[in-house]
Amino acid sequence: MSVVPFLRAFWDDPWEGMTAPSRLFDQAFGDVLSADDFLPPTMWRGMVVTPRVQRPPQLSGMSEVVNNEKEFRVGLDVRQFKPEEINIKTRDNRVVVHGKHEERPDEHGFIMREFTRQYVLPKDVDPNALTSSLSVDGMLTIKAPKMALPEAKERSVPITHEAA
Repeated sequence: MSVVPFLRAFWDDPWEGMTAPSRLFDQAFGDVLSADDFLPPTMWRGMVVTPRVQRPPQLSGMSEVVNNEKEFRVGLDVRQFKPEEINIKTRDNRVVVHGKHEERPDEHGFIMREFTRQYVLPKDVDPNALTSSLSVDGMLTIKAPKMALPEAKERSVPITHEAA
């Protein structure tokens, strides 16, 4: 049995059958580590426990892709970049997000950041319909509505009779 038909179907449309949002975490692009990130694990009732300081929930470095019947949407945390340091473009059936800032001082010295992230667009999304917005807290949102599929036209199919 060949796996080529299976792989070909996957290569044709990577979004086929994807129903739940997809998230990528720990893309902090050089965020500063807190003191509790350096604490060693401790033993508590026979279990290894890593102490954590209670911090407010945050989405630092998170990327989320939503592909449902209404829209295709990407949310990306780019708070370390100024709006003019971010570039979004489409290439073939992909959207490419690139961010770069030159070396600048921070709490620990100097840092330079750069990233490129590419997302494959579903077949039913028009690359020309993409829009983007950047929130005050640094969340970049790229979205596009799904194209309406052409309605099925009704057509009568005549029955031909064969002579015996």
